[in-house]
Amino acid sequence: MAVPSTRLLVLALVRILQPVHGYDVRRELLSWRADEWANVAQGSVYSALKTLQRDELISVEDVAQDGARPEKTRYRMTEQGEKEFRILLHDAVRSVEQPKFPYAPAIALMPFEPRDDVIAALRGRIAKLAVDIDDLSREADRILQGSGDPVLDEPYHVADSLRFHALHLEADLTWSRQTLARIESNELDVWSGKWADAKGFSQD
Repeated sequence: MAVPSTRLLVLALVRILQPVHGYDVRRELLSWRADEWANVAQGSVYSALKTLQRDELISVEDVAQDGARPEKTRYRMTEQGEKEFRILLHDAVRSVEQPKFPYAPAIALMPFEPRDDVIAALRGRIAKLAVDIDDLSREADRILQGSGDPVLDEPYHVADSLRFHALHLEADLTWSRQTLARIESNELDVWSGKWADAKGFSQD
């Protein structure tokens, strides 16, 4: 079962930064680049905080207001929240979930696209993936080298997340190259012949 990432992340940041305002929770998550792999929109963070408070996992430390500006509520983790954090973290570290691939529908319906168009699309996909992998790897190396200023340096786990992402893209790149080669050599041919006609995939 997948661990609810927003709930775990927000609870963790309250634990680390407490007492803390919702704005600072989201700002820290953005410094982790969590917006690239989790729902950390401003609304979702504040919604998570309200839910955590309702569930008595965090409590209100204080409420301050500066003039006509909106009130700022700071939160602190409760004893029950610490227990929930430990449970969620335990499950997350041990979780092995099959990833969901947005490209899967394209794979399933590829025979309905003209063969030449599929070949062109795969070539473009291969070029884009190669660039993305290179960018992610260089950015991870930059973070690990550090700037020499601990205030400006990004957490090490940001680089680890980038490397994790790059490895997934490398698998995608390998599949794309292999599939392109199979199509170009006619090893994979679903656009002609009896099989394509029987399945209704013929472009004629």
